[in-house]
Amino acid sequence: MSPLPRSAAARVLPRNATVAVTGLNATDNPGPGVGVIRALRHGAPFPTDDDRLAPFAGRIVGLAYDALEPGIYARDLVDDVFLVPYPSQGVDALRARLLEIHAATPLDAIIPTLDAELPAFIELAPELQARGIHTFLPGKEQLELRSKVRLSDLGRDHDLPVPESRSVSTVEELQRLEQDGMSFPVWVKGAFYGAERARDVHEAAGAFHRVVARWGLPVIVQEEVPGEEYDVVAVGDGRGGLVGAVPMKKTLLTDKGKGWAGVVVRDPALIALAERFMAATRWRGPCEVECVRDKDGTYRLLEINPRFPAWCFVSAGAGQNLPAAVLRLAMGEPVAPLRELVAGTMFVRISFDQLAHISDLQELAGLGELHRSPEEDR
Repeated sequence: MSPLPRSAAARVLPRNATVAVTGLNATDNPGPGVGVIRALRHGAPFPTDDDRLAPFAGRIVGLAYDALEPGIYARDLVDDVFLVPYPSQGVDALRARLLEIHAATPLDAIIPTLDAELPAFIELAPELQARGIHTFLPGKEQLELRSKVRLSDLGRDHDLPVPESRSVSTVEELQRLEQDGMSFPVWVKGAFYGAERARDVHEAAGAFHRVVARWGLPVIVQEEVPGEEYDVVAVGDGRGGLVGAVPMKKTLLTDKGKGWAGVVVRDPALIALAERFMAATRWRGPCEVECVRDKDGTYRLLEINPRFPAWCFVSAGAGQNLPAAVLRLAMGEPVAPLRELVAGTMFVRISFDQLAHISDLQELAGLGELHRSPEEDR
């Protein structure tokens, strides 16, 4: 049986909390977990309360799907690691594992960071809250509203500038798109992940089969908007307001199109677009707003990722530590709107060999968990 919630008198402050974070994969297509943890450990000033200037003094628990996720072995980042079942194993398996973890290491909050796991965490949120495990997540309807399948409807209903996109389930439907007026080139996208550019219907058919083989149906086809790509990491308060937003322009991409370097920019139009999304959906929690600036200087909303992006650590350097804000909001602490923004703050990723010992891998693979004592150097 997992521990009962702490009493109000013994309520833990966010800076002393035990926080679980998912998404510890840190390859050339990194998960967001390492960035979230680095931001939490970085700390952030909240000028309305001097106590919030104190550095994070809690414990970080990594939730991993594979024993070789690189973030597991970053000894300066995670104190404990537990393997958890893949999202495909269902809500019941996740519930059971989280209760086991909570019994071994009582959790105060969880910050999920991967698209595929969010539906299960959203479903479990009330049960977790009852046991004293806090989250700050959107509801099921909010999650569905911003999905790639419904993004065009969201744009039409709320006057958001979204490129034309269609959901297709067969190659025949795909082939009819050009007849229905959709222009090429297009992007062929999976419902959760993956995107391939197609210059004509023949390339689109090939991309369709590859996306289906990897991610399943439906497939989303979105018209390409030529221009410069910008992204915004943002947090909504769940009532239609914007807690904070940090816009970024990618300056270096990997061969998978992932940002390897970027720079924070100050553009009121980007912030306004994030505010419009929050107002339209009453979004609760973190998200990434992907945009493109067309030849006329207008921003078009390409997609909304319903979690922190891998580059979210730059928000801490730019004056808005958004992961720290989400932790505080999850634990019921107020956060005034964050509007400070240090434009020109850059991030540049680095790849290096991280040393570990085979005994750590053996312990994690054999027992499903790995613990480090407080005495171990970070």
